[in-house]
Amino acid sequence: MSSVFQITSSKSKLYSVDEFGVVNYKTRYVAMLCILSMATLILLLGCITYYAEVGTEGATIQSFGDALWLMIMSSTTIGFGSQYPVTIIGRVMVTMMFITGVGIIGGLGALVASKLLGFSDTNVKNRELRKQNAEILAMNKKLEQKLDLLVEKIEPMVSNNKND
Repeated sequence: MSSVFQITSSKSKLYSVDEFGVVNYKTRYVAMLCILSMATLILLLGCITYYAEVGTEGATIQSFGDALWLMIMSSTTIGFGSQYPVTIIGRVMVTMMFITGVGIIGGLGALVASKLLGFSDTNVKNRELRKQNAEILAMNKKLEQKLDLLVEKIEPMVSNNKND
């Protein structure tokens, strides 16, 4: 399943992979996807709730706007206010919005917080350190080779001095 997601998300260019193999998500696209998903859910679940609730005895949802307001309030877990579902279908739609809406809004909030507070800077610093470490290791290998050459040249001189 994850390979299917990787294939489709790599084709959609939601992320890129840097030289260290770290996946970098393009947050603008992810944020737009979250907003679009949220709007779609609000409209879809609001529409279903409206048709389930309107005309039902004791229903507080009298218009499509009331149903949308109910979905927005449910997605943010603020509460119902004066609009609340009375039918089973309406309650199921609100439950679905509670579960999915909180996840989408939480993810969007995490993206914003990450950008504003600079949590992603840690990844950049780690990549820079990996690059510096690779350069240091390469330099150490060169120094080891030079030392090996020096040892090869010095050993015969030292052994000649011992023999004299």
